[in-house]
Amino acid sequence: MSDILKETAQPSRVRLGDFNAAGFERGAGKLKEISWYLIKMMFFLTAFPFPSSLKCALLKLFGAKVGTGVNIKPRVNIHFPWKISIGDACWLGEEVFILNFENTIIGNNVCLSQRAFICGGNHDFKQPSMPYRNGSITLMDGCWVGASCFVGPGVTIGTDSVITAGSIVTTNIAGNGIYRGNPATFVKQRWT
Repeated sequence: MSDILKETAQPSRVRLGDFNAAGFERGAGKLKEISWYLIKMMFFLTAFPFPSSLKCALLKLFGAKVGTGVNIKPRVNIHFPWKISIGDACWLGEEVFILNFENTIIGNNVCLSQRAFICGGNHDFKQPSMPYRNGSITLMDGCWVGASCFVGPGVTIGTDSVITAGSIVTTNIAGNGIYRGNPATFVKQRWT
């Protein structure tokens, strides 16, 4: 047996069977949630390029706050529309995933590039039952989250900041900066 396997041969303390969703509020009844999933499968998760105006109207129908001039590309996955606010002139690129277990606020002129993952869900791995440790996310006006980025729960990205492709953001980001890497670190100012 390898040394790594010998180290991990101890019994696990994790007890996923003890998990419960205490403290997590879905924000809608089962019928509304099931209806949203059906609409999402037909109009959002498909590769067919339904007009953004239709998608915005559907989001509003399910309780989202959506501004004007919002562009939503195919295969965008928004978990709970009743827990999202999207400002004016925003772009949501192909395969953006917004796991908004808590409120998610997207300001005006925000760009979420392809496969960006805006993840408001998490678990407390220091407890054996791994209870939820979710958090809201705020993307301030003019920020750009690059392709294949991860933005974690409880994060605010400041006005006009850029998160470069493939970066991981788990703490708040100040405004007017360019950030990259895992974890994302400041590179330089966006506007001088």
